[in-house]
Amino acid sequence: MRAVQVTEFGGPEVLTPVELPDPVAGPGEVLIDVERVGVNYADTHQAENSYLAPSRLPLVPGGEVVGTHEGRRVVALLNGGGGYAEKAVAPQATTFPVPDGIDDLTALSMLVQGTTAWVLLRRNAHLEPGESVVVHAAAGGVGTVAVQLAKAWGAGRVIATASSDEKRALALELGADIAIDSRAEDMTAALIEANGGRRVDVVLDMVGGTTTDQSIAALAPFGRLAFYGMAGRENPKPVELRNVLGHSTTISGMWLPHVFRLPGNVFGTALTELFDLVRDGKLKAIPGGEYALSDARAAHEALRSRKTVGKLLLDPGK
Repeated sequence: MRAVQVTEFGGPEVLTPVELPDPVAGPGEVLIDVERVGVNYADTHQAENSYLAPSRLPLVPGGEVVGTHEGRRVVALLNGGGGYAEKAVAPQATTFPVPDGIDDLTALSMLVQGTTAWVLLRRNAHLEPGESVVVHAAAGGVGTVAVQLAKAWGAGRVIATASSDEKRALALELGADIAIDSRAEDMTAALIEANGGRRVDVVLDMVGGTTTDQSIAALAPFGRLAFYGMAGRENPKPVELRNVLGHSTTISGMWLPHVFRLPGNVFGTALTELFDLVRDGKLKAIPGGEYALSDARAAHEALRSRKTVGKLLLDPGK
């Protein structure tokens, strides 16, 4: 089969098209004929071995695919990679049927980015109607879904941040009440101003560095910051617990694999609800570009340059 492999850790340049033997499904696994592969920011960390879960060489990146298994359309989370290929093996437990009316783009957008936004708002932030919500990187895969969900679930004011006029316009189109420049020198002041002079209740952050530091400083009493990535590859400052106490704030983290450890079928519930919202016309996936499998390097370059919006896909048929 055609695949993309990493034999040394690094940036996009280490993604190499190759021919590999077809994978074989073991007990509790399914073999999927891949139609589209989702490209996630986590894949760029995986390729350079800076992800939360250590990578092992040689590596076929990619954690999610949509395709067919025994004639049925399915979307699946993979275990440790293997997605950038014409065939992939996935655990049965993380393989889900794709309902009628849900296309490949939407299935993959909701599988990782959609469920991430759902968990952040429902489980981390415990969003209440009327509260203000800041969505950093609002034109990205998680951000575009989070803006729509926050608005649909009754947020009082949705504040989007993005790095260009086009991205900010997209966030407004999706329901944000205001969109500000993510490159603001004083993000604390910018967020408070965007919220009518009031501190904010909820922040969804995957940037890191000073963006995180200044977002924490913008939180209202009992405000919550949910941290789910570090696209800027810069650590925030250490958080002092006395400051958390002194401002009655909550700072939480979220890594999607941990959702499967929760009692009950939280992931399946989230995915089903997201698909229902799509079919009811209340939520939509935003295309970010489709690349040939052999152009995976270009997809990573675009993602890391912060030039993309929405969901990026690879097509193994090209």
